[in-house]
Amino acid sequence: MSNGPLTDAQLAELQALEKLSDEDIDTGDIPEITDEQWRLARKGNLYRPLKQSVTIRVDADILDWFKSHAGGRGYQTDINAALRTHIARHQKESG
Repeated sequence: MSNGPLTDAQLAELQALEKLSDEDIDTGDIPEITDEQWRLARKGNLYRPLKQSVTIRVDADILDWFKSHAGGRGYQTDINAALRTHIARHQKESG
């Protein structure tokens, strides 16, 4: 798959598809998503940001909590998720 510009043929195909009504689009070969699939869906699973190794000092009880609540996942992943949630909350407040 190329990230280059679309060819004239590709642009023409997209324009033709854009003109179709929803009823004219055949989705017979695409299965409907079930409620269970939506329940298990996770936002952003395909996004993999670059990781950077750092040394950080945290209180021992904080580290113990994350390690004991990791549930088989990496506690560092949970710490990263908590920091990401904190940032998102503050961006909403200041945005």
